[in-house]
Amino acid sequence: MSASSSAPAALDARSQFLDLLNATLHGNTLVKLVLARHVGADQTLQRIIAKPLQVKGQPCLSLVYRHQTRDITRNLPLEQAQTLVAELLPASFRNAHLFDADGEVQLTFSKKGKPMLQRHGAQAAREAAGSSGHDREKKRYLELSRPFLRDLGVTDAQGALIPSMSRKWKQINKFIEVFDHALASAPVTAQQALRVADFGSGKGYLTFAMHDYLRNNLGREAEVTGVELRQDMVDLCNAAASRLAHPGLVFQCGDVRSVVPEAIEVMIALHACDIATDYAIHTGIRCNAAIIMCSPCCHKQIRPQLHSPGLLQPMLQYGLHLGQQAEMLTDSLRALYLEACGYETKVFEFISLEHTNKNKMILAVKRRQVGDNTALLEKIAQLKAFYGVQEHCLETLLRADGLLPGA
Repeated sequence: MSASSSAPAALDARSQFLDLLNATLHGNTLVKLVLARHVGADQTLQRIIAKPLQVKGQPCLSLVYRHQTRDITRNLPLEQAQTLVAELLPASFRNAHLFDADGEVQLTFSKKGKPMLQRHGAQAAREAAGSSGHDREKKRYLELSRPFLRDLGVTDAQGALIPSMSRKWKQINKFIEVFDHALASAPVTAQQALRVADFGSGKGYLTFAMHDYLRNNLGREAEVTGVELRQDMVDLCNAAASRLAHPGLVFQCGDVRSVVPEAIEVMIALHACDIATDYAIHTGIRCNAAIIMCSPCCHKQIRPQLHSPGLLQPMLQYGLHLGQQAEMLTDSLRALYLEACGYETKVFEFISLEHTNKNKMILAVKRRQVGDNTALLEKIAQLKAFYGVQEHCLETLLRADGLLPGA
């Protein structure tokens, strides 16, 4: 494609655009379709963003009607979606942008209704798809225009990021990025509805983000539950979920011990203090969750048990180092128990939360096949013996329920 050129047959530009849409849909090359410059009766409607997806094996177009304060999603079969787009151009929208692997095709209508087609290079398509690898800091998994961000105070009335919330915005996107990568390798199907439990949901930033990303970006059915001890936060979040029309998003008062779901696909527990992290991981394993995401803090259980091996005593005589050693040992055992229960586990730095300066995350994704863990359990036993650890809360919980294979 040339950098920018007008279609030779301007009067037939609309037909050309619709033909291109048909070709990208049936050729599986469509990245995104955006209808803008709304001129219809509903003044709250700003644009429609459409992306291809599969619904029960059938190719569809997921159309997100973006209003000033809410979004409405419609998943339509391809033929029905194409008929609708043809009806909306130019009656309701005067601009249309089609992004595919080759670039962008833009259809515009003048005030007199004259159509014009312009083509732009492939870089525009890559930017629209968010797939450019040259500037990862600018990649965003959510858009600032999302209504829940305004309602929760991340953006202002114009959809601009509030400066004091820039760290929170970065954290939200990083969290969704980690989840998105985990989901790609998790043993769940593309059509499977996902049940998510977020323990310690607080004001609901990440809970809303998870629900919004699953439903509006991925077009997946999702039931997301935020669990929080503070009733005022639960009431605030439930009111926001109702006001913003987030079906399938609810908040409950309680914690990981009092709210025990029967089955979930995703378990989240960020800033879970001390053994609350162990109870959360145990819940995820018991519910056979495909993805477990934890950000632990306040490692108190192991430290009193820890006997410094002779060689390490000069280093661990300092309280700070002893605390760091207890933290590393606690989370290493958690990761190893997850491995023993059939999870591929990573421990890495995450953006620190406002509740704590800890910046560690334990991410576990269920393996599709589980092998023999005898050797791993022996290594865990040796590690505990080396440091004199008699009890680890997660191990106790797993053994009580018979969830530690081979133990």
